Amino acid sequence: MPVLTAETSTLLVVDLQERLMPAIAGADLVLANAGRLVRAATRFEVPVTTTEQDPAKLGPTVSPVSDLLPTPAVTKSTFAADLSFPSRVVVCGCEAHVCVLQTVLALRASGHDVAVVADAVGSRAEGNRDAAIARMRDHGVDVVTTEMVAFEWLGSSRHPAFREVQGLIK
Repeated sequence: MPVLTAETSTLLVVDLQERLMPAIAGADLVLANAGRLVRAATRFEVPVTTTEQDPAKLGPTVSPVSDLLPTPAVTKSTFAADLSFPSRVVVCGCEAHVCVLQTVLALRASGHDVAVVADAVGSRAEGNRDAAIARMRDHGVDVVTTEMVAFEWLGSSRHPAFREVQGLIK
């Protein structure tokens, strides 16, 4: 798949919720990278959509991320987010082997190009996360990192936001 561009991307943040995140392996890194992605998306005017799985049970999106979001989260009860996207979808969130996986597979089945951000997805067990990433890759999903996304959206060291993006990554 081609290099990501800000003009053709949408960022999808899946279920980073208060009662779920304490159980996620590496949750601090997942949340930090999701925050970096939301900041970069906002800077480059990439649309951001966030989902919450049964927020009455799992709580709202955690505040480090929710404070950055440009729009309220979409509530869902199915594992796969049944949403419509006009562009390439960059996905982060939890749980990698349930809601992220099923959403990504549904997007691929509907013909979307999808990139999953490996260092911004998590599961309770790392083995489940790793298996989900492998399965997504097997289904034609690009596996990328937060830094790859930010610098691909940036495109050039001559971009006026170069220093700002560098600051996000460090």
